[in-house]
Amino acid sequence: KQLPVWHELPGPENQKDLYGCKRIQLPSRDGTAQIPVSLVYGRSTLEQAESKGNHVPIHLYGYGAYGDSIEDTFSSSRIPLLNRGMIYAIAHVRGGGELGRPWYQDGKLLNKQHTFDDFIDVARFLQEEKEWTNPELLSCEGRSAGGLTIGAALNQAPELFRAAILGVPFVDLIATMLDASIPLTAGEWEEWGNPNEEEYFEYMMEYSPMNNVQPGTTYPSMLLLAGLFDPRVAYWEPAKFSATLRHVALPKKDRPICLKTDMTSGHFSASDRYKHVKAKAFDYAFVLENIGIAG
Repeated sequence: KQLPVWHELPGPENQKDLYGCKRIQLPSRDGTAQIPVSLVYGRSTLEQAESKGNHVPIHLYGYGAYGDSIEDTFSSSRIPLLNRGMIYAIAHVRGGGELGRPWYQDGKLLNKQHTFDDFIDVARFLQEEKEWTNPELLSCEGRSAGGLTIGAALNQAPELFRAAILGVPFVDLIATMLDASIPLTAGEWEEWGNPNEEEYFEYMMEYSPMNNVQPGTTYPSMLLLAGLFDPRVAYWEPAKFSATLRHVALPKKDRPICLKTDMTSGHFSASDRYKHVKAKAFDYAFVLENIGIAG
């Protein structure tokens, strides 16, 4: 059944039979957990994906810190992606709170690598086990601490993704956590560890996105978003990360590393409704352009 374009949907009484959602899960690589993944899709898109050899684009969202849960609630901003044949997926990785306190504790401090392992394994599962997509059609997104998840995943498995959005990403982990003059730093030691202690410093250095950019590696197209007045993730973190990627990564014309700094916003971007919609449209236009389904 052919999906309508977004402007043909009749408001709140939209054609719900065209869409579906479900939860799947996969085993973690250490064998200790089942990682939940929430999916929303056009029914015809999922039918295509489940027909062997017919890959579809997937947009994979991840967070995974502070014990926060990414709830799979309705969002109208997903509809334009679904109507263009994408599946929207949420990886409920360790470090979040979706499966209670133990799920959070198994993805923080000296267990933080579990967060990145889970996100990478979800991306690989969608490609190799489900065979729904491939690296040229898989994009990803995360904000704030989710930007750390995306940054670490791209350093550790850049070959799995074609495009990525990193919103106000916490990517310069070591430098920020060593600066106790920043108001939030001391409190954040409870989440990431205190790098003034050798054990935590060495562990954090193993995954900090800023300190693990892979020279001579082809990265996916990336859009890094910063807010000039962000009190949580300073604008210079995504600026430094983008500059480092441009300097040492293998350059490819069709895989740009883009930095967009909002000169009026803070950590939560635009508060005005219409500006927020415009910003979201910009983000999704970047993804659609880079996976080849713009328009």
